[in-house]
Amino acid sequence: MLGVDTNVLVRYLVRDDQLQFEKAQRLINREVRRGEPVLVSLLVLLETEWILRSRYTLAKAEIFAAISALLDATDVAFEDEPSVEHAIYSWNNSAADFADCLIEARNRRLGCRATATFDGKALKLAGFISV
Repeated sequence: MLGVDTNVLVRYLVRDDQLQFEKAQRLINREVRRGEPVLVSLLVLLETEWILRSRYTLAKAEIFAAISALLDATDVAFEDEPSVEHAIYSWNNSAADFADCLIEARNRRLGCRATATFDGKALKLAGFISV
């Protein structure tokens, strides 16, 4: 399996640089022909959401749709996909940041009974407790 960096994933999603998009697409297609999806790590996913939100000023609904489409794609695999699925749907229905939703989902999968935080928005999610 081949992992992709944030810049490859962003170019693949945003297509703002045609040459880099085509290279990313060829890379993904090559891996699929080999019978292997490309891997999106949790760190790459977090960074991608941040870049789409802050640099490209995409709306939450657009980012949700992009990540959901990646989750449905057979040519992309995620590190700890159940946590990603839980986080994306928690994020869609809350005011919390995507990073907080992913932290809570991942910690739960790692066996934590809760995640302690000072973040008021995160405290509205089940699974967070106040310090």
